[in-house]
Amino acid sequence: MNAAPEEPLVFMYRLKPGMGAEYDRAHRAVWPEILALLDAAGIYDYRIWRRGDLVVSAMRTVKGFDYASRVTATSEVQSRWTASLAHVFEQISDEDGTPLWLDLVFAHRPQEEPGP
Repeated sequence: MNAAPEEPLVFMYRLKPGMGAEYDRAHRAVWPEILALLDAAGIYDYRIWRRGDLVVSAMRTVKGFDYASRVTATSEVQSRWTASLAHVFEQISDEDGTPLWLDLVFAHRPQEEPGP
């Protein structure tokens, strides 16, 4: 998927049962090097939600997903971060390695805010 710049990308992960608290702890203390890598890759407005063992993430990119993916895929710090969390994940991609993208099925975008 090569979402256009600024277009939101939404994907999910499945955690191993009972690993939610550990996943949350790691994300309350994201390494500064990871934050710098996200910036270098042009990733912004990155948000993560969790309910039980289901994690949903959304992000936007300045130069598109393909560019961001190329930057992060070659990063040693990304490799270390991923390895440090590998034990918490049940599924992070399809069998072919494709992220578990979520398809937009509805959007309501009013042109103006309703009046008082």
